[in-house]
Amino acid sequence: MPSGESFSKRNRFAGSAKEITIREDAPEGLRYAILEAARELEWGPSSLRDIVCRVLRVRPDPGNWSEYPNVWGEVQDLVYNADWFKVYDIIEAIHAAMLRHDREHRTDEAQKFTSEINSYFVDEGIGWQLVDGQVVTRGTEAFESVVAGAEKALKKSGRPTAASHIHEALQDLSRRPKPDLTGAIYHGMGALEAVARDITGDPKATLGEAIKRNPDLLPKPLDSALSQVWGYASNEARHVKEGQEPDREEAELVVGLAAVVATYLTKK
Repeated sequence: MPSGESFSKRNRFAGSAKEITIREDAPEGLRYAILEAARELEWGPSSLRDIVCRVLRVRPDPGNWSEYPNVWGEVQDLVYNADWFKVYDIIEAIHAAMLRHDREHRTDEAQKFTSEINSYFVDEGIGWQLVDGQVVTRGTEAFESVVAGAEKALKKSGRPTAASHIHEALQDLSRRPKPDLTGAIYHGMGALEAVARDITGDPKATLGEAIKRNPDLLPKPLDSALSQVWGYASNEARHVKEGQEPDREEAELVVGLAAVVATYLTKK
């Protein structure tokens, strides 16, 4: 086990988080970091090979029996040559194995592994994060704060349907190897629509109808602006046209906006 935290962690020194530039990729540095993080927590080559082979659905090489260099070399080859999205599956599988070990032996390996992996994601501008054993999308700090706050506020206010839509929007953004961007937009606006229906007592109204029928629901001119966003979301998510899928930035913008307004409405 490592003797303790590094100098920078002990003293809470950290540079600025890099701009997120990596999503549909698993750079070589990440693959190295995963294996080293596990090895520092005393997970040996054979244990890691069992996990990696199970994820990749390949048979362990029966000719490799010595931990070093044979089995370790095999594990490295498998991880370094895996499809990018399988690398994130491997992260989840290692975490799950550590969590089982923690429960049996009262250790905290899974938490330490999570911390190391998430630190690497932030340091290297990778748009993912390990949360409760799942690798999910990571946006800007503002996006993360807004969406997490909205989900919490909706649950607290007794609106599980709206909270579920926010959760599903994040799940759609997190899908690998290809995110469901139209689904994210649909669920983001669905959360806002569910809140509007609940507040206005009109269970069948669309968001646009709820805004039109209730002029005091939102301050002006936000009400008309949001109606236009609703129209955009309807075109993008409900009436998808071939070759006109929204990009990720657009999807995150709509989900973030829906989260902000939904939180505002819960406080009215």
